[in-house]
Amino acid sequence: MKLLGILLAATLSAQTIVVSPDGPIRTLAAARDAARAQRRAGPTGTIAVEIRDGTYFLSETLVLTPEDSHTVWRAASGARPVISGGRVISGWKKGPRQIWTADASGPDFRQLFVGGRRAQRARTPNYGFYRIDGASPQDKPLLLHFRGHDILPQWAALGDAEVVALFAWSDIRMPIAAVDDAAHIATLTLDPQPSNQETDARYYIENTPDSLDSAGEWYLDRKTHTVSYWPLSDENLAAERVIAPALVQLIRLEGQPEQGRLVRDVTFRGLQFAHAEWSMDARGYADTQAATPAPAAIEAIGAVDCKLEKCTIAHSGGYGVYFGRGSQRNQMLACELFDLGGGGVKIGEPQLAPAESLQNFGNVVADNHIHDLGLVFAPAVGVWVLQSGRNQIVHNHIHDLFYTAISVGWTWGYGANQSQANVIEYNHLHDVGKEMLSDMGAIYTLGVQPGTRIRNNLIHDVASFTYGGWGIYPDEGSSEMLIEDNIVYHCKSAGFHQHYGRENIVRNNIWAFNRENQLMRTRAEDHLSFTFEHNIVYFDQGRLLGGDWTGDRFAIGHNLYFDTRGGDIRFAGQSFAEWQASGHDAGSRMADPLFVNAGNFDFRLLPDSPALRMGFHPIDIRAVGPRVPAGQ
Repeated sequence: MKLLGILLAATLSAQTIVVSPDGPIRTLAAARDAARAQRRAGPTGTIAVEIRDGTYFLSETLVLTPEDSHTVWRAASGARPVISGGRVISGWKKGPRQIWTADASGPDFRQLFVGGRRAQRARTPNYGFYRIDGASPQDKPLLLHFRGHDILPQWAALGDAEVVALFAWSDIRMPIAAVDDAAHIATLTLDPQPSNQETDARYYIENTPDSLDSAGEWYLDRKTHTVSYWPLSDENLAAERVIAPALVQLIRLEGQPEQGRLVRDVTFRGLQFAHAEWSMDARGYADTQAATPAPAAIEAIGAVDCKLEKCTIAHSGGYGVYFGRGSQRNQMLACELFDLGGGGVKIGEPQLAPAESLQNFGNVVADNHIHDLGLVFAPAVGVWVLQSGRNQIVHNHIHDLFYTAISVGWTWGYGANQSQANVIEYNHLHDVGKEMLSDMGAIYTLGVQPGTRIRNNLIHDVASFTYGGWGIYPDEGSSEMLIEDNIVYHCKSAGFHQHYGRENIVRNNIWAFNRENQLMRTRAEDHLSFTFEHNIVYFDQGRLLGGDWTGDRFAIGHNLYFDTRGGDIRFAGQSFAEWQASGHDAGSRMADPLFVNAGNFDFRLLPDSPALRMGFHPIDIRAVGPRVPAGQ
């Protein structure tokens, strides 16, 4: 009874801290400090910080340490407060042409939001790209061979002009150091990465004064601290709120997992986070893959059992959320992430963690709406899992981004990999790639991943720039995974492509209407690549099989194939009879599966479908995507 009384008193002693524009507590930092004062006064239990309507501009990153554990930061009932890392730019004056200017004294910025809309940083060309002349530049520092007068000598003297170039699955952003107009060579500031290779690669220039030549564009002169903007026809700068980001990070959960000091049980509920900046070294960056240099608006190190629920993260420059070193069992539920310069959620670190206390595992990303990503860092990923296992990525709607929707694993080949037993289920993934980058897929994996399940996902409209627009893409070393009950259609290069790996099970999926190939296998090895059985492959263009299907180190059988064009289907150059005689596809058939309405992408099966008689189990996609509205 005495213990019960102590616990009850501790629970009752916690008071709700109210944050309001009218005070007395007006900032999140003051609320954090008030909560600390409560705890220091004695046991409190969980403390609630209730935030009323308004926009709360952070003067610095809100840092929460282990002392700030067991706190719920929530919107007041009916409120949708905004936590902003920006500052208002005001005092606009009309100048020559349609250009308005304002004093932007203070921190430099690389984004501008006008009336809640991301304005275009001045660029040339306004649409499309220039092309590097010839082979990939591998000089150190990078020498860009340009064509005609695409790059002007005066841009080097500005110090602000940046080249943004796309190379297959990576990008670079570097200032222009020098221009040799006669030789058509621009010297940039850094060395390229080995992955920065593509012949006649695309690029554009940002942030030159002469690029400010159309409505919706802006330019910052860092020397005079003057921002210039050409408003859209329906914009009135006297009435619009113009915000420039000032903080790269809005929230940081700062545990010390090496010392066992963790941030525990912190929840953010019903809040809107916006206007986080992106940054780079003065010499720029050269990415390797997946927008590695991009920061995150909310970062957690050594965070355990923390949660973001029904929040919004938008209008920012990097990833939305990063659960890093020693972060375990965290949840991101029913949130909306959009208009981001980077990707949505990043989990884990690139290197293997030596101790369990430093590992990242057991996180949940569920019921989120993640869209319109990669607006600064084109190779960004919707949900990116590096060396991290036992995570659940389920019931998300991810779309409109330029690289991969879900990427899991960060070990190339058959080496040690902590990305194991991840669950990727019931996600709706579409409009991925959008012909911007190459060598990508809606779901991309790396390394040996026993226990990883890719099931019941709906994937469509995946398009690369050149090669490699795949629906499900087990890349280098992807092994021991289950790929089951997925529907994949309208992918550029193939619905399924395994580069190399071993002993994956690919069963009871529908692969339909993919353009160049339906299925691909790149490398023949001396072990079993995969078992491919009880699948339906339905197509109206391209080939059935692409890549290398030599040897017999793959098990394939009991599948149903149908080409709506009629005629014989070729299996890696062989007729169906020859293919079966070589030991492949025992129990398989070529017949119309009798979908309810394949032309309208209704892949339910009619009762007399031959697929059902062959043991195919109907795929129910009614549960695909978020189960609750995101961000509300």
